Parts: sequence; structure tokens; C-alpha cells
Amino acid sequence: MSRKRKNQLTAHSAGHKALHFLSSKPEKAYTLKQLSRKVHFFNKRSRKLLAEGLEKLVSENVLIHLKDGSYQYNQKRRIARRVDRAEKIYRDHLPVKKEGGLSKDKKTKAQRSKQKASDEKVHLGTIDYVNAGFAYAISDDFEEDVKIKSSLLLSALDGDTVYFKVISRNKKTRRLDGEVTEIVKRKKEEFVGIFEASKGFAFVLPDSRRMFHDIYIPLEKRGHAMNGDKVIAKIVEYSKRGKNPTGEIIKVLGEPGNNDVEMHAILLEYGLPYDFPSDVEREAKKIPQEITKEEIKRRRDLRGTTTFTIDPLDAKDFDDAISIKSLKNGRWEIGIHIADVTHYVRPGSDIEKEAYERATSIYLVDRTIPMLPEVLSNKLCSLRPHEDKLVFSAIFELDEQAKIHKQWFGRCVIHSDRRFTYEEAQEVIETGEGDYKEELLTLNTLAKRLKNQRFKEGAISFETPEVKFRLDSDGVPLEVIPKVRKDAHKLVEEFMLLANKKVAEFVYNYKQKGANNTMVYRVHENPDPEKLEGLAVFASKFGHMLNFYKGNVADVINDLNQKIENSPERDVLQSLAVRTMPKARYTTDAKGHFGLAFEHYSHFTSPIRRYPDMIAHRLLQHYLDGGNSPSAIDFEEKCKHSSAMEKLAAEAERSSIKYKQVEYIGNLQKKTFDGLVSGVTDWGIYVEITENKCEGMVRLTSLTDDFYEYDADNFCVTGKSNKKVISFGDKVKVEVVGTNLRNRTIDMILIQ
Repeated sequence: MSRKRKNQLTAHSAGHKALHFLSSKPEKAYTLKQLSRKVHFFNKRSRKLLAEGLEKLVSENVLIHLKDGSYQYNQKRRIARRVDRAEKIYRDHLPVKKEGGLSKDKKTKAQRSKQKASDEKVHLGTIDYVNAGFAYAISDDFEEDVKIKSSLLLSALDGDTVYFKVISRNKKTRRLDGEVTEIVKRKKEEFVGIFEASKGFAFVLPDSRRMFHDIYIPLEKRGHAMNGDKVIAKIVEYSKRGKNPTGEIIKVLGEPGNNDVEMHAILLEYGLPYDFPSDVEREAKKIPQEITKEEIKRRRDLRGTTTFTIDPLDAKDFDDAISIKSLKNGRWEIGIHIADVTHYVRPGSDIEKEAYERATSIYLVDRTIPMLPEVLSNKLCSLRPHEDKLVFSAIFELDEQAKIHKQWFGRCVIHSDRRFTYEEAQEVIETGEGDYKEELLTLNTLAKRLKNQRFKEGAISFETPEVKFRLDSDGVPLEVIPKVRKDAHKLVEEFMLLANKKVAEFVYNYKQKGANNTMVYRVHENPDPEKLEGLAVFASKFGHMLNFYKGNVADVINDLNQKIENSPERDVLQSLAVRTMPKARYTTDAKGHFGLAFEHYSHFTSPIRRYPDMIAHRLLQHYLDGGNSPSAIDFEEKCKHSSAMEKLAAEAERSSIKYKQVEYIGNLQKKTFDGLVSGVTDWGIYVEITENKCEGMVRLTSLTDDFYEYDADNFCVTGKSNKKVISFGDKVKVEVVGTNLRNRTIDMILIQ
């Protein structure tokens, strides 16, 4: 009798290979054909064995066989198994008996350190944990990310800094595979989630989509948490043998679904602050409120010049104002005045340290988490009307064509004559009537000419759709309203851009042209040619031919934007165009700003809410005082930190918007909507509802008229038999069949 080969495929092994895949995507369902492709079973025999294995797992209640014929991992079983696993995990976390003075864990660590010090090559990297099955290590040592199975992560979580080694290269994908050898630094140890207690044991189910392990909570560490509460759990021990870390409840946030609880939870999910430390608040309250005569004498006094602010209706911090004065030579003196935050916030102070850590204000749907304490952001530094205020100014002499003839930078004192909302300023611009109508109309004309100059020089026009919410007193969304940018918004924007540009140019050219003067720049690098090619391919499907080889990239995109201005595919194409662009960031390297077509650009105009603007103020004053360029090393580190915090704040803002969109849709009686296909994947079609910009997903398994296959090259799915094509940008009608606030998802089915 011949011996069975060790790796011969059986129904059992085929089923468990599919199980491993399905358990990593528990929210999704796959047909037999889809699973065959996912686990690389392409012949009849392997597919037959897979079918047998799947049915066996269904009979064991491990998988669910849905009505449409697809298979899904049984999540209820997963929850039930927590209690079954709990005793084992509890044993795993008992102290390890020492052997010869060293525990097994310590011996392992010592051996690992010795191994690292030997001839084995290890690399420093950051973990990007993409799903329950595997993660990537991102390292400067490799152009590509290194894939690491979850079993080889050594308890590393998303964002952790680790040492890792490369162990192989995958023969099929050619991707490097690796293994974590040591945890260097944990990104976070506190997680927000739902507390679930069972008899004798408890777990926290984390909210974060990048945390794939439930946190085991010994009952004596539950505090006052009750079953179903939203809590903060702190990990106190990472298990290298079991998958679940051990934690303790450090705070009970409250009942899930409560607005304050959920907004607080979103901040904590991204490791962002909620309140100011008491020492920072105390220091802020001690700052003198009055402006002394001596301080006014040190500044240019512009209190007699017409000055006003233009801000959103609900704004509390006014960090920029505009002044206008008619000159005898027929030109205009335009002043862009920015709150002089660095006059009040001194280097080394507790307020300064906290501002650096935060790096930015955070704008959630219903609240602002300021970078500076309220006494500064809403009072002392806020350019409120009818009050003398200290500012850092950029003043320009412009002719009727918006050509700059003179410029001046320095500290001033102003007195704002009027606080305009955008709506009030827009009404004056549109009607030609109202307070300071001549000044507003002149500024609007000059702003449009400045904008035209930018576009002649290669700036790109992006009008990405944004939404705002009307909430009731409890924070429940009553209406989702797409934002519309009008002339009043663009007027303020143009003059802020002018100030940012000219400050950067002044510093760059200080003392001698091209001098390497340290400055915090806002840079936006050129787009990736491959991504531009992808945009061109996609746009061609709508009949728009883009030639990025013969034409200037900005001209080609602007021409496209004009053509699609009133077309249904506008938002989709503009969104895809934005994705071709790299993210803007802070750096001391003056690389220019591609999107704005500026050779040098900084952020100078919002120091109340952005830490890099505070640095720009200090550096500008340093050069105005005749100082030499300081070392860029420390400033570059601050740039990296500010860019990272800006990204986190943006993610938290998007999460709060998504949460409120899901809550809004869930509360609506209306369930059928017109929409546009905003994304296509191998598991579903994303649809953006036209009237309110809320996005949900239609699962491919819900399309019962045929089996649909994903075509990545053509941004579509195609019916295998009926050849029906559903493409990115298609108009569709959908019905909302479910919402999940915890996961911030909207489930839809296709009606038409």
C-alpha cells in the first residue's frame, strides 16, 4: 500500500483553508466559486473537496450557508467560544514558573537579543495591521512593505515599532515575508470598546478596526463596568502564547449610542486629547489680559484702518482678519492680520508643550477640540470685533490688477470693526448692499484676479464635496447638508494663500537668493505618473481623453474639471483625481506646492489651530530681527510630528462624520435613494447617496440575478452570464437594508 503524501489535499484541509480566509473577513460572505479563487483551487477535484469541506464546517456550526448560496463565518460561534477560551487564556496568563533563576519568557527574550546581535539582519519598522490574518512591516530599509502572518507578529499591534527579519520571498506574489523579533515601542495601550461579561470572565470588544484581538478582562479588573457599556481598557500584559492580551477597565464612558460617549470614544480611538491638563489651564488663566501701552508702541498701529473678519456662523476662534485702505496713488493697501499667538505662548511653557503634542485643533461634527486652552483660542487670541488685538501681519500694496508693488511683514495692533459670517459677506457681494459694501466688493474683485493669476501659473482646481449636519440638542442628526463654497469663502482663501506664499518666499530669499534658511514649509509633491495613467484610463470610459504626456498636468486636470462641471460623473472623477495626488505635508525642505503652483509655500495664517503656523511666526520674526538660520534638525522633527497629528485629526473627523451619517440614515423613514457608484471591490459596490453624500455598500452576494466578477482594470463588476456591467460612476437606485453604528457601515441592496 502506498503511503499518502503528507501534503495531499483532503476535504478537511480544503475546508479549513477556506475557514482561515473567511474568519479573517467575518463581515463578508463568499460563494463557492469566489472562495475557490480566493484559496487558489482551480480544478474540479479541489473544488469538489472544498465543497465537501465547507458543508462539514456548516454542519459543525462553524460556517453559515446563506440563502443565496454563499458561505460566511459564524460570528455568534466566535462570541460563544470566548467563554470556552477564557479558562485557557486565564491559565496562559498565570505567572510562569522560574527555572534556574530565569523565566522561560526571559530566557526567550535574552536569546532573541543575543540572536539579534549576531550575524542575523534585523530591521526597524512600523506595523500596519490590515486584517486578522496578517500585517505589513513598513521600513526605510525596503521599497516594498514586508508581509508578516499574525502568528509571527510576537503580539505586535497596529502602529507598534518593531524589529523584524525577512524569512522568505513568496514564489507567487514575489512579496517579502517576515517575522517580528522584538517589540521596540507600543503605539497605544488603551482601547475603546464594548464590555462583555460572562460567568467568571469578561472581554472588551475594541471599536478600532485595526485591533483584531478582544481584550481579556479578569473580573477583579472590571471596575464599575456593566455588560454592554462602552469602556476604556488598558492592556497590562501581552500574551505571546494566546491571541488575547490581558487588560483592565480604566474608565467607563457610558451607554453606546449616546452622542457625548461616541464622540469621546472616537477621540480616544485615535489617541487624541479630550480635556486640557490642569497645569495648562492654570498657566493660561495667569496670562495678562490687557495690552500695555509699551507693547502697542513696539508695534505698527492699524487701529484706524478698516478691518473685519469673515468666518463660519458657528466659529468661536477668529484667527485672521483683513484690512483695506485706499491709497492716494490709486492702489490698495491690503493687510492680512493673524492672531499673534506666540506673543502669549512662550517656548518652554506648559501651554507650548501641550500645543506641540496636539499640533492641531480637531473638528468633530458637533464640537471642536482646540489646540490651545479656551482663554487663548476664544478670547485673548481671537480677533473679536470692537476689541484691540495683537497680530502678526502681512501687508501688501496692490494695484487694480492685483499686482503687488510693496510688501511688509511685522507685528501690529488692530481693532476689528465688524464680524461677518460667510453668509452675511456673501449677501453683500451678491446684492451690492450692506455694511462695508465697497470694501467687500473691492476685495472680491482683487481675490478673483489673484485666483486667475494662480491658475495661469498652473494651479489646480479641486472642489471636493463636504457635508455639514443640523443636530438637535442631544446631538442627533436631523439633516445632512452638502457644503457650498461661494465667493465669500474664496475671497478669504485667496488672501490667506497670498500671505502664506509671500511669507515663505521672504524667508527663502532672506539675505541672499536661494539661501538655505530654515523654515517650516507646506509642500505638495508632484503626482505619481502611474496614478495619472490610471486616472486617464478611467476618465476615457466617460469619453474624456486625458493626455498627461503632451500637456501640462494642471492644465489637463483643470480642463477636465471644466468639462465635467455639471455632469453626473463630476464628484467621482474629481475624487479619483484627488487620489492621484500625494498628501501635503510639513517639512523644512522647500519642495514647493504642486496643487497651488507655488515654488514656496508655508502655513502662517492659523496659529490658533495649527502648531506649524506658530513655528512659522517665530522663524519669520527671527529673520526680521536679522538672525541667522538655525539648525533644521529639530524643526524637521516637529514637522513630522505635526504631519502625523494632522493625519490622525483628519481620520477622527472623518469617523465622526461617518458615524453621524450612519445614525442619520438609520433614523430615516425613507429607505430608497438615488446614488452614484463611488467604489468597486471584489466583495461589494460602494454607493454614495446623491442628496446627502452618505455612502453605503451593496454586497456582491446580494446581486441574485447573476454571479458578478470584479474587474479591477476597468473599475467595474460584470455578470458572468448576463454580461451586465456596473461601473464606478454609474447612476443607481438603492434601498438601505441595515445600518451598524459600531462599525459605521450602511448596508444596501441594488434596486435599479
